[in-house]
Amino acid sequence: MALVEVRHLVKHFERGGGFLRAKSVVRAVDDISFSIEAGETYGLVGESGSGKSTTGRCMLRLIEPTSGEMRFRGEDVLSFDRSRLRAARRDMQMVFQDPYSSLNPRMKARDIVEEPLIIHRIGDRAERRDKVAELFRLVGLDPAHLLRYPHEFSGGQRQRIGLARALALNPSFVIADEPVSALDVSIQAQVINLLLDLQERLELTYLFIAHDLRLVRHICRRMSVMYLGKIVESGDSASIFAHPQHPYTRALLSAIPVTDPDAPRQRIELDANLVNRDAPLRELAPGHFAAV
Repeated sequence: MALVEVRHLVKHFERGGGFLRAKSVVRAVDDISFSIEAGETYGLVGESGSGKSTTGRCMLRLIEPTSGEMRFRGEDVLSFDRSRLRAARRDMQMVFQDPYSSLNPRMKARDIVEEPLIIHRIGDRAERRDKVAELFRLVGLDPAHLLRYPHEFSGGQRQRIGLARALALNPSFVIADEPVSALDVSIQAQVINLLLDLQERLELTYLFIAHDLRLVRHICRRMSVMYLGKIVESGDSASIFAHPQHPYTRALLSAIPVTDPDAPRQRIELDANLVNRDAPLRELAPGHFAAV
């Protein structure tokens, strides 16, 4: 059985409306399904506005979905009452894109990492402080800096603080929402290597949300491609990169920079008129699905 199963997840937002004007509906997440095996890093890719970050937030009910299911170890998280959801959040955590805006600038690093332990009433004060120092060392930070504020750390260090906070409750499933996109290229590899090292040491399962296809290809065995709220292609990452089937996937792959400036390039411009939003996913090769 998969550790995580998303079934027909939908999130619609209403906007506009007013005097003699009807509201419009934005289909941010439009009936998507996928599953993640225990210990896997599953990629969810697409451009900004494709719905991938909204998907992650709906899965943890940071925003409430319109309909669908999000099953964790066979239980539907979307049916949990408040107390059950609070308990479930010990097993499911999120690392956010911007390591500065996701940290309270008025709190010291120690208090930021300790906060989940206080909320869930884990340990006494001394035990919590020891745990925070241990988490700092785990993510490669010096416990001597626990009393600093977020602005006193670099971007990469702030992302490590966010990761330490996410790991404080010993989760088994972590959603990493564009965890390195706000960092310098020189720092990105360090954070990615840390994520992979922690996955092995702590037996973590990741949903890795990103727009950097090269990164997804490197760390994700399976992936789904989102376009305008729908999954348009999914399957083995190697198969998708070698034989992209959906026009949107082809356009994304054609935009990946190459290391050789003299190599021939053929940038594909997506013609949205050629995309059938209502096309169902079909299995075109073993384990390789596309909405064509």
